[in-house]
Amino acid sequence: MELQFLKLTIEKKGATVILNRPEKGNSLSPDMLREIGDLFLHLKTREDVTVIILTGGEKIFSAGFDLDYVKEMKLETNEQFVSNFWRAYRSVRFCSQPVIAAIGGAAMAGGFDLTQMCDIRYASERAKFGQREVMLSIIPALDPLCRIIGFGPALEWALTARDIDVQEAFRVGFVTRVFPEGTVVKKATDIAIKMAEFDRATLIETKRYSIDLLHNSLDASMKSHEWLFRNFVGSDENRSRINSLLETIRSRKK
Repeated sequence: MELQFLKLTIEKKGATVILNRPEKGNSLSPDMLREIGDLFLHLKTREDVTVIILTGGEKIFSAGFDLDYVKEMKLETNEQFVSNFWRAYRSVRFCSQPVIAAIGGAAMAGGFDLTQMCDIRYASERAKFGQREVMLSIIPALDPLCRIIGFGPALEWALTARDIDVQEAFRVGFVTRVFPEGTVVKKATDIAIKMAEFDRATLIETKRYSIDLLHNSLDASMKSHEWLFRNFVGSDENRSRINSLLETIRSRKK
């Protein structure tokens, strides 16, 4: 696949997608959005990809909308641009494999929304976040943010459009780990490679289950887990991994 605004590397069943418009702060242009949608729909089908990292590198994640483009847009001609945004968002959120955001710097507005679509968010100490849409007379994305940090904090972030430092993002659970400046991509890569050693089908079904349970009652979620448990426990992969773990434990005791 030919890429102009993204970079892709695949190693040890882990794919790393790098937003690549550094001269524009990795701002999300229509062409970049199309590439994100195309690439994640492609990666979804790759049997050699078990985990995906999405990053802008160690200095910035994304400044958000490409304002030079948006400022020229008219309400009656915005359909393609809006469609590109939501296609890109959905391609990340509903990608089969787990997606890890490695956030090295600012993730603002549309860039912040893109981090919401990832399953796990790791950040650098220099990262910051902001939903600045209301400042520009645009309605901000409250979902899945409200599912991640709770309705009250999500609404406050959206209505005030203030900058959120990484410690606040960590405190409310938006970010799950914070790493020293300049190390988040390496740390995320190490974790992704370790995750990629797990059974691919198990990771995919766990992600699918996590999305489904948000819409289900407690009883329905428990029944869904029961069905998944029944379809994995006792499988060849399950028994092989149990035997491997037991061998490791026994070797440590010698």
